[in-house]
Formats: sequence, structure tokens, C-alpha cells
Amino acid sequence: MISQKRRVLISGLITILLMASCSGEKNSAAPPPELSRPVFAVNTTIASSGQIQDYISLSGDIVAGSTIDVYSDAAGKVTEIYTAVGRWVNRGTPVAAVDPSRPGMSFRQSVVTAPIAGTIVAVTAQVGMTISQAVPLARITGGGALEIKLHVAERFVSKMALNLPCTVILDAWPGDVFQGSISELSPTIDLASRTMEVRVNVSDTESKLKPGMFAKVRIITEAKDDIVRIPSTAMLSRFGEQYVYVVKTDPENPEYNIVMKRNVVPGILIDGILEIQDGLLPGEEVVARGQTLLEDGVRVNVIDRSSI
Repeated sequence: MISQKRRVLISGLITILLMASCSGEKNSAAPPPELSRPVFAVNTTIASSGQIQDYISLSGDIVAGSTIDVYSDAAGKVTEIYTAVGRWVNRGTPVAAVDPSRPGMSFRQSVVTAPIAGTIVAVTAQVGMTISQAVPLARITGGGALEIKLHVAERFVSKMALNLPCTVILDAWPGDVFQGSISELSPTIDLASRTMEVRVNVSDTESKLKPGMFAKVRIITEAKDDIVRIPSTAMLSRFGEQYVYVVKTDPENPEYNIVMKRNVVPGILIDGILEIQDGLLPGEEVVARGQTLLEDGVRVNVIDRSSI
């Protein structure tokens, strides 16, 4: 029979052999250190240098720069209409004739002439109509540039100034962009609507615009050139910090990319495009999507690259 001492010795040797065998299996199953680091899939964008514009979007109607109603100097019956809507007239061109005669009294016809040169946009008188001096016979728009009449909310009044540039688009001419500028600011605020009337001159060298058209206007209140721009989704704001993740080559293994946390100073935000005033240079690659779980120094796999 095996003595108790030898039995304890054999049991200890068996335990040591089992432990060594398990340790070897663990070492053989452990992955290489390079493969043990997680890699995050991200989309990136290239920070660009360019212009950013702040603007106010409004809509209004195109009106003639000058509109004049034509009146008769004498009351009476309209006997002749010499013009029609859409016709161009010069100053002094006959518009209508009015007979001021009364029962028992005969007078010579009074010929009403155009007070300015322009286009007839309305003829309100008809032959046989009896009118007074307060009733307009026709309406003439002057030959000057067209204007757009806008109403700006009171909270934007401080941003308004003469000669601010504007861009104009119209449903009547899809794809065309017209240029203009603020030409007139009302000195008062309308009490009912709490708005200020603004007039915008429009450049129309091809005569495409007509009074009465509906226009969508962007008034450019601020423009910055040569600034660094990125999508607003690329910046994170946490715990009082505002930062982005910049993609760099892993110095330990050039086959991989890593991200570096970079604090930035944001500027104005327009249509999803953010100005970066400090902390980022043009041409640097930043993470635009997938940065929620990132930390400084982690590896990333760039799935898609885009630019502004």
C-alpha cells in the first residue's frame, strides 16, 4: 500500500502539471496586442477654407420703382381711351379724353396726358363713364428699376442697413438668381404687424421680372471670407468643452489611423455649416459621423470621406 506521504506528493505533482497545461493553453489563445485594440468605423470630412454668410430669408412682391395714377383736371364723361395695358407711353402722351359739358353748357374736351414716361399697368376708366377729379383714369409705372417690398420683423431691425446685398429667386424663373440691395428703410414700425417696410432694388438686365411677381429674398447681414468651415455635426459639446476629433496616422503602426481630440472655438452657424475661429486648420480631416463613442487616441476605420 502507498503510504500517506507518497500519496500527498503524487497529488501535488499532478496539480502542478495541470496548472502548467492550462497556462499554456491560455497563452496560445491570447490574440496579438495589435489585434486586441478596438477599431471604430467613422465618416470624415475635410475642413475647408472659404466664405460663410449670415442672412435673413423674407418674401415679398415686386413693385415698380415709381407708380403714378393719372387723373383728369376736369370732371365729366370719358369719351376716348387712347392707350391700353402694357403699352409704353412718353410724358405728355394722350391717355384719355374727358368731356366736361353739362346740360345747357358745352365745353371743349379735356385731353388727359401721361405725367411720366412708363408702362401702362392699369386702365380703370371706360368710355361713357362719368368721373371726378378724384377718380384715376390709369396707372403708369416708371421706367426705373423694379423694387421688392418686404416687411422685416422687429427683432431683425438692428441688422438692417442701406446697401446690404440681397439674392432673389422666383418661381417664375426657376434656377435663376437675381442680385439686389436694400435701397430704402422705413423710419417707423407698423404697430399692427410689428414690422418695418424695406425696399430692395433688383438688377434685371434681361427684363424677366414683372411687377406683381412673388419673390423670395435673402438679405445678407454678415459675410466672412477665408474662414475654416466644417459640418456642424463634426463638433461635440460636453462638460463645457467644444471639440472635434482629428484623424491622424498611428505613429506606432502607419497602417492604422487614430483620432486626436482637439478643442476648438466655434463661430457662426449657417445652414449646417459651422465656422471654426481657432483650433483647426484648412485641410485637416475631422470625424463627421460616428464620433459618439470615440476617445482620444483610439483607432478608426474611415468608411467615407467628404468635403464641403
